[in-house]
Amino acid sequence: MQKTVTAKAGKTTLLTAAILSSALLSLAPGIASADTMAKKGTTPYVTHFIFRPVQNLEVNGLGTATLLEAVGTTQNMKGEKMLDKMSARCTALSVNSGPKKYIDGACILADADGDMIFSTFDTRDVDKSQPDLSCGTHIITGGTGKYTGITGSEPFACNGMPALAGAGAYTAMDIPHNTSWEIKGK
Repeated sequence: MQKTVTAKAGKTTLLTAAILSSALLSLAPGIASADTMAKKGTTPYVTHFIFRPVQNLEVNGLGTATLLEAVGTTQNMKGEKMLDKMSARCTALSVNSGPKKYIDGACILADADGDMIFSTFDTRDVDKSQPDLSCGTHIITGGTGKYTGITGSEPFACNGMPALAGAGAYTAMDIPHNTSWEIKGK
């Protein structure tokens, strides 16, 4: 009788160990990928923006300066996690006066964990090696959380969309980027 109980207990222990091992192995890839993030790469993504004019200065025939707020979300064009499904918020100054026509500003991208990337941009800084992205360049100056130590350059295009309905002079634009980035010091 003792042998039967020991044999059953041994089978139960082996079965329990097998189930626990399978459960841990099925969770391990998720745990490993959450902790593992590349230290550098090139990432094509699009930000789907809505632009809202906040303030406007104008002298007829001489020029305008418009303070803009842009909000939207990002979409990684390779289906990867980097720079995908992040919220985007930018502040920009659009100047149009004689030969001066440019937009300068800064943006924050935030992921679901609340980690952020900060960048500045200038439409006069065009990367001539990427003619399809001839609207300007973002310069990534840093980040928080998993993006601490990030730097990079993001040439971008400006793809206009149909005007938005309603008052307020809101506009929409898809902004494709081709980002070369690196995270140092982690």
